[in-house]
Amino acid sequence: MQTSQIDEHSENIQRTGCPECGSARILTDPQQGERFCDACGYVLTDRVVTRDPEWRAFDVVERRARSRVGSPLSYAISDNGLSTEIGDVHRESGRSLSTEQKYQLLRMAKWHRRVVRSSTQRNLNTAMNIIARYCDKLHVPRGIKEYAAILYRKTLNKDLVKGRSIRTLTAACLYAACRMTRTQRGLRDISDRCNVDSKEIAKNYRLIHRELGFSVPRPKPQNRVPKIAARANIDQRIQVRAVEILRNAERLKVTAG
Repeated sequence: MQTSQIDEHSENIQRTGCPECGSARILTDPQQGERFCDACGYVLTDRVVTRDPEWRAFDVVERRARSRVGSPLSYAISDNGLSTEIGDVHRESGRSLSTEQKYQLLRMAKWHRRVVRSSTQRNLNTAMNIIARYCDKLHVPRGIKEYAAILYRKTLNKDLVKGRSIRTLTAACLYAACRMTRTQRGLRDISDRCNVDSKEIAKNYRLIHRELGFSVPRPKPQNRVPKIAARANIDQRIQVRAVEILRNAERLKVTAG
């Protein structure tokens, strides 16, 4: 019995229950490779295929070190981390190929180069590199970079990039990602660190906010306390007290307006 047939048979058993007593309490023993009924003990399948790894790991470090999967998909990479490259057919084939096979591989390589070097792909390559450089300068977490990359991909799909600078659009997407996640990076911070005019960032931010229609949560004053305290070198106890005062003010609706 093939693996697909075993899986199909197991799914049918799971849906119908035990054929001996009709019970739905079906258990699986991965060590013995058996699936049996918990009520009467009837063995339904004795060749269950396990998809678990054959190695053991006792902590997160060992699990990551022994894992054989690749890196996760990332929107901050122009090709989502799934790039391939068709090399030189004459040198890297490893064996002698027929003339028809060589021409077929040459055609595949030609179309691969056309797809990779398209204007959209070149634009994404440039934008993702700029976003990565800006995130390094601003010291923001990886989630912000992914969010900014998703926003830029949406602007590219809506043809908002035509006639506009990639640097200002990426800075606007990064500013929008910071606002949507309540990350304390203001317009002036992004303008100073990324060397982009703040007016251009604001104009492009209004554009993508209007065209994409995403919602921005209201900023809370408590989130700005650590940034102000760090600049003024204020003690941690005073920061905690300031946050308590702001929460009481919000509860009493003093901060409205």
